[in-house]
Amino acid sequence: MPKKKTVEEVQHSPKFSTVKGYYDSGKWAKKAVRNAVVKAWITADEYKEITGEDYE
Repeated sequence: MPKKKTVEEVQHSPKFSTVKGYYDSGKWAKKAVRNAVVKAWITADEYKEITGEDYE
């Protein structure tokens, strides 16, 4: 019987790391991260994960 996974694996959008890197380094403001959601580069949930705020 296969072992149960104890840690939930999170799947991110392909551009998540890029967007998060730009935001974390200060190159992008929240507005730019918001635009990444509009362009479907990341999801609204990922926006919250990156910025700590709900996407509205």
